Amino acid sequence: MRIGLASYPFVNNDVDHNLAQMEAALRLAQGKVELLCFGEAFLQGFDALSWNYDDDKYIALSADSEPMQYAARMTLNYGVGLLFGYIERQEDWLYSSCAVMDGGALIHNYRRISRGWKDFRRTDGHYREGTETGVFWCRKRQLAVALCGDLWDFPERFRWGCPLIWPVYVDFSLEEWKENEADYARQAQRAAQQTLMVNSISENPRSHGGAFYFVNGQLRRKLDYDIADMMIIEV
Repeated sequence: MRIGLASYPFVNNDVDHNLAQMEAALRLAQGKVELLCFGEAFLQGFDALSWNYDDDKYIALSADSEPMQYAARMTLNYGVGLLFGYIERQEDWLYSSCAVMDGGALIHNYRRISRGWKDFRRTDGHYREGTETGVFWCRKRQLAVALCGDLWDFPERFRWGCPLIWPVYVDFSLEEWKENEADYARQAQRAAQQTLMVNSISENPRSHGGAFYFVNGQLRRKLDYDIADMMIIEV
């Protein structure tokens, strides 16, 4: 299975722009990959929330909202599956979630189980974490997904024996990345033999993006920082 890791820029609180970024990448990915992956909270932007629920409930999106349906339709139009992070609203609860879409439908919806996506000193009970991990099937391939801090807090919960997709949002400086790349590779090994990590680019705060393929605790391949591009991995 050919998986594309799209390190693309998002704009906080601009869903239309971010969907357009996804669609531009899908056009380039058409015929080259079977699943195209974006970073954590890419749809709204990782820093879209204010931690005031009365405002944030309108920023979060239900899994059946029109922007999500549009994303699903894109998988039909381009014949490529799509994986991306978004801030999800279900009833009165908000989550950092990851959607997997293919064939015009939502085929998997994962909710981050670690709390580092939110400012937990300011949030109330409306901001929640998921409780379940597991595998999903896409194009006859078994895969798993974890979001950012999940692999630091609960790596043992992702030992499914299949490739793991790891969307993150990390705003390290380039110097910090040099110091931490090997740590991410070693942490990935605690969960999976093969881990595909994708980070988004953003301007405020500055995120340099990047995509990484870790195998047995080693960095096998990576996409250069600060370049909006796609890295293709076959698993």
